[in-house]
Amino acid sequence: MSVQSSIFTEQPPGVPPTDLKRLGRVAGILYLAVAITGGFSEGYLGPSLYVAGDAGATSGNLAANPGLVRLGVVAHLADAVFFVLTAVTLYVLLKHVGKHAARLMVLPVVIAAGIKATSTVFMFVALQAATTDTYVTAFGEAETDALVLLLLEIEHYGIRAAQVFFALWLTPLGYLAYRSRLFPKPLGIVLVVATVSYLADVVVAFLFPDLAGQIHVFFTIVPAIAELWLLGYLLTVGVRTPRAALHPETSQDDDRQPPTPNTASLRPRSQP
Repeated sequence: MSVQSSIFTEQPPGVPPTDLKRLGRVAGILYLAVAITGGFSEGYLGPSLYVAGDAGATSGNLAANPGLVRLGVVAHLADAVFFVLTAVTLYVLLKHVGKHAARLMVLPVVIAAGIKATSTVFMFVALQAATTDTYVTAFGEAETDALVLLLLEIEHYGIRAAQVFFALWLTPLGYLAYRSRLFPKPLGIVLVVATVSYLADVVVAFLFPDLAGQIHVFFTIVPAIAELWLLGYLLTVGVRTPRAALHPETSQDDDRQPPTPNTASLRPRSQP
């Protein structure tokens, strides 16, 4: 009985997967899940709960929205899981281009997901402190509010630290996208440039916190372009499938058919 090969079937070294477009769209769906869960947990929930320097307001936000916070905790964890699955799928898609670079793409994602999952625990404990009487009885109300703020700040800056590895995965991804011919080459270049923007944002956040809030939006422009472009391309196109992509070791002109030999000229001439 023959076993039908799937898009995740292991291929020999240097050989691309059997269905590149379908695998690219699977990566796009997983990346969309990252965008949705991460956008909710980091883009909406975090700013709506955390009030820098105001322990009472922060604690009050958590106490007033316990269900939303629990949903945010689940979204944070789901974001980490979908991020790893996206990287693994792209690894399967691109490892034939360069296995070492593909491994370097997955490693930062695994580290970032671990930091994100660990940071999420602090948000959950902050919710426990804000909504139960145990901490108020032990420490007092003002001290409990300060504890809630501290826990959320640890979560906030933990996500900032994870951003280092969010940045580092884009460089090997951009390199593989550029070399594979499965994506537009400018997309590969923009992905690499996005690494610099992400890292600069983290450096400013830790070295110049008063300045970070004013210029943060400028550091997000290139990463937003790069990741939205990649997401949209994966969802709509999947990947390119020219012969050059399937056989990257061949020349730029390998889409051209080799000249057909003139068989007539090869026939032996009849003797006069």
